[in-house]
Amino acid sequence: MRGYFITFEGGEGSGKSSILKSAEQKLADLGLDVLSTREPGGIEIAEKIREIILNPEHTAMDARTEALLYAAARRQHLTEKVLPALKEGKIILCDRFVDSSLAYQGFARKLGIEEVFTINKFAIQDLMPDKTLFFDIEPKKGLERIAANKDRERNRLDLETIQFHEDVYEAYQMLVSKFPDRIQVINADQSFEQVESEAVNAIAHFLKNG
Repeated sequence: MRGYFITFEGGEGSGKSSILKSAEQKLADLGLDVLSTREPGGIEIAEKIREIILNPEHTAMDARTEALLYAAARRQHLTEKVLPALKEGKIILCDRFVDSSLAYQGFARKLGIEEVFTINKFAIQDLMPDKTLFFDIEPKKGLERIAANKDRERNRLDLETIQFHEDVYEAYQMLVSKFPDRIQVINADQSFEQVESEAVNAIAHFLKNG
């Protein structure tokens, strides 16, 4: 039996990464076979690519180079981790996937959503998430959360302007409209417990009803 591929998306400071870890435990407690992972990363090669992409010193990186590196990390991650887990029937919770590339590189970097999607079609071979949760919070509030969280890793995206993050947010709104059956909006501007409950309930409902 094929498993399910569920992705978590959102701008900086949306809390999706913390919620993913919590949701993994909650679903495991229900007896489900859950695997959590992240992009870029999840496996050794992709984690090394992540270090290159997000290194704050790499400000000279060209936007197309960035998009290609994300796609390369994505391909290796799929081949080595996601596809085998799907074949084993696992429920995969993935922190970011192709929607991130469409929002960040396609729209915010102004490379073109369709152009970036074309690069990624080669990488993913038509494998799209079964369900995507978009953690919705205004960029200004998300960035305020990051500033207040001293434990969070600082990366190259933290050097971007507020306009860049506003563009990312706008792109996600477009993707929600384009893929309404796949992408479900979660109100991330709530307490951790409320967001966690909303996310876990959304996943449980999807697994039960498809």
